[in-house]
Amino acid sequence: MLRIHFTGKDLGGVRMAAGPDPLWETILSFHRIRDRRGPLVFGEWRKETRARLKGETVLLSALVPRRGYFPDFLTPAEGRAGFEAGLAALRATPPERVRAELALLAVERARAERRASRRSPSRSPSRKRAVELPAALGDDGDRDGTGAGVGGDGTGGGVGTEGGGVGARGDGAVADRLGALVEALRTHHRAAIEPYWPHIRARTEADRALRGRALLDGGADELLGTLPPMLRWRSPVLEADYPVERELRLDGRGLLLQPSFFCRGTPVVHRDPTLPPVLVYPVTHSDAPAVTERPGPSLGRLVGHTRSAVLRAIEHGSTTSELARRTGVSLASASQHACVLREAGLVVTLRHGNAVLHTLTPLGAALLRGGATADGLYARN
Repeated sequence: MLRIHFTGKDLGGVRMAAGPDPLWETILSFHRIRDRRGPLVFGEWRKETRARLKGETVLLSALVPRRGYFPDFLTPAEGRAGFEAGLAALRATPPERVRAELALLAVERARAERRASRRSPSRSPSRKRAVELPAALGDDGDRDGTGAGVGGDGTGGGVGTEGGGVGARGDGAVADRLGALVEALRTHHRAAIEPYWPHIRARTEADRALRGRALLDGGADELLGTLPPMLRWRSPVLEADYPVERELRLDGRGLLLQPSFFCRGTPVVHRDPTLPPVLVYPVTHSDAPAVTERPGPSLGRLVGHTRSAVLRAIEHGSTTSELARRTGVSLASASQHACVLREAGLVVTLRHGNAVLHTLTPLGAALLRGGATADGLYARN
């Protein structure tokens, strides 16, 4: 269970991220590429992405386990300004922070191995897997093959110690391997995220519109009460399903809500409580991501004054009944127009209670602005 404790000042500091965070999506997509859950949403994406990947995932596998903790330095706040800005911040991570978070990762992996061995006595803990952690970023804590670099008892050893602890080789080696990590992330992003970015953005924008309406209607209390079912607002505490017991006290810093396409099952927060508080939570899925192509024949159906009016009415989010009222058409006609727009890739529809909310995709927004040149429709963050 995760419990996030709010003060009155924190409620005033609740805010929505401006869009999807490309680094969070890249890291969380690496979780999805290795599991089989969510086949309807992620099945085809996994097949297509795996076909584009080669052997670039070895380094990521050492740093991002299938479950549990992964280093906070992989998702710097600068990522919200764009993927390359995030990579630059990651590459500039201080070596001492890298060493400390790798040591923590080694400890967490050792604990996971011990839990797994207790559940299945025939399975012995894998020391080799833990030893990969310092090696992954250029440290040679296991030169003699004994596992001393991670601590012979599986506790993670020292941080920056003389005898082969995590980070023993110095700042230069860590910086070099951070460069390799940046390239591995860039390669994975190109295969797993970039072709689907318009769809990821559209889903995130639809979620933001839904939460924004809740905020306008009832303030932060209403917003926190509309989050997905694994999150439960019991003022002044937001509870969440979580694999471990965690208490996060905001202490007046507020909270950034970050919807994520590839987050699944449980939300994610930083392990380090001193970092700016961010809650990453899953968006609602209604279909699978698809590779973005140039506008197809369905756009030819977008003619006439009424449908243009419908598209404009959806600009800031609209339910079907609001759509009918704003455009002066019947409820059935408004629903039909929204369906055509959705099939054309211009609109995303999310169900919320007994109502549905229509929002524009990046393509729909660009068409409404008159910028319908195919190459410019999907600007990256």
